[in-house]
Amino acid sequence: MSSADHNVNEFRKKRLGSFNWSGFRTLYEKEVRRYIKVFGQTVGAPVVTTLMFMMIFTLALGGEGRYMGDVPYAVFLAPGLIIMSMLQNSFANTSSSIIGSKMQGNIIDILLAPIGAKEITMAYAFGGMTRGLMVGCFVMVAMSIMTDVSFMNIWAILYFGISGTMMLSLLGIMTGIWGQRFDQTSAINNFVIMPLSFLSGTFYSIDRLSGVWYQISQVNPFFYLIDGFRYGFTGQAEANTMIGVLYILAINVTLWVCCYRMFKSGYKLRA
Repeated sequence: MSSADHNVNEFRKKRLGSFNWSGFRTLYEKEVRRYIKVFGQTVGAPVVTTLMFMMIFTLALGGEGRYMGDVPYAVFLAPGLIIMSMLQNSFANTSSSIIGSKMQGNIIDILLAPIGAKEITMAYAFGGMTRGLMVGCFVMVAMSIMTDVSFMNIWAILYFGISGTMMLSLLGIMTGIWGQRFDQTSAINNFVIMPLSFLSGTFYSIDRLSGVWYQISQVNPFFYLIDGFRYGFTGQAEANTMIGVLYILAINVTLWVCCYRMFKSGYKLRA
């Protein structure tokens, strides 16, 4: 057997059917190493920022003796801040990575590599999820020093944590493909991600809202992510948890298909 035939056979083994696992792993590792190199900026800074939010709302604004229902305000607030930091960093990772590659002109190297749209989509999405989950773990450890962090429903913490970071990673991919400059991704973050995060019950119970604001909260996917994630820690939820599970699942499937089609067609990626 010639060396060329041997290389072809090895390549086929690594593909394991129609999925190029070797290509996926290479691109995923590239994404993880990209932000690990600036760990203080990509992971450390969000932890400090989240802790500052916690201190402001529980100390400076007198939240120490307040309750949300039967739950101390600090215990109510902590899960929302944890997952909010996870969501924002998952979005930031994929959107900045793709827009940076487009501006530098090296996105074509990925498109010309022997990996398909599904491998590229999964690698970018998992890279963003990894950063979001990593930030969440560090924030959770830091939060446990400041307040009581209990694990009432592990499945809810895992599901909404993983599906939430996936949702924002996929949204970041779409934003990175659509955008041409960093200010466009910043606009999506400032005018879409941030408002939906802050108006999702992170700092308050949506039962305090009335009229149109309450109705908007009922269709806000960030509300179901934060409420379901908080349910995992406190055992209390404001909405039907299973509705949140199905709602987020439907959104993730839709976003995944959109990202796949955008990579498949080369939308705004090929000159």
